[in-house]
Amino acid sequence: MVTHQPDVTFIGTATTLLRLGGFTLLTDPNFLHRGQRAYLGYGMWSKRRTDPAMAVADLPELDAVVLSHLHGDHFDRVARRGLDRQVPILTTPEAERKLRRWGFGAAEGLPTWRSRELRRGGETLRLTSLPGQHGPGLLDRALPDVMGTLIDLDRDGTRQFRLYVTGDTLHRPLLAGIPERFPDIDAMLIHLGGTRLAGVLLTMDARQGADLVELIRPRLTVPIHYDDYPVFRSPLRHFVDEARRRGLVRAVRTVARGETVPLTPPA
Repeated sequence: MVTHQPDVTFIGTATTLLRLGGFTLLTDPNFLHRGQRAYLGYGMWSKRRTDPAMAVADLPELDAVVLSHLHGDHFDRVARRGLDRQVPILTTPEAERKLRRWGFGAAEGLPTWRSRELRRGGETLRLTSLPGQHGPGLLDRALPDVMGTLIDLDRDGTRQFRLYVTGDTLHRPLLAGIPERFPDIDAMLIHLGGTRLAGVLLTMDARQGADLVELIRPRLTVPIHYDDYPVFRSPLRHFVDEARRRGLVRAVRTVARGETVPLTPPA
């Protein structure tokens, strides 16, 4: 069996291709192009500023899609039309119900801390739903449920790699349970952007992102979800500057749209 070093290809927004061992995953499929609008709920739209680095038709064969939540910048009408409906979509129970109504019969909702395993040969990929909170206080109830995902690659019963994909969460006390249950995280894909609607912060800005790096202590952090829509108010450079100020920048690896980078930490 041929296996590869874990890597990530950044397509745009929170959309990535993950190659972990013999498995290929797609995260949060957003394939709208520059000038097209993503629906954010409650009559609100945001016009995309960038083009994705890849089209749905260019995707390799997928083992699963990991969907943090149902917002139009994470699962759009292009994905709804073009994705293979037989590929498992691992997401929140709330999103599963809507996806199944749309004809995605392989959608599976994972309650927090619940896992799903994919197996091939001697490898197992274990995906575990992690807590997240998209909005502050009571406002969170008006937003879609959101989850992070822990992805463990095991080979012949021994863990080879551990990745945390944050999803569109704010930094909140409930995230403290993640490093308690799952220490030794090799890499983290962190959703940033400092999304604001009506002045309310809905995704981590530079400060909250750096706080989360200090909480999780991954060996490598790769920032995504930071400049594709006008509602993203905290650009990537703010996070990099904050990481540098706190002495964390050596464990941060930036990735351009269309670029593939290893998920192994720097020497």
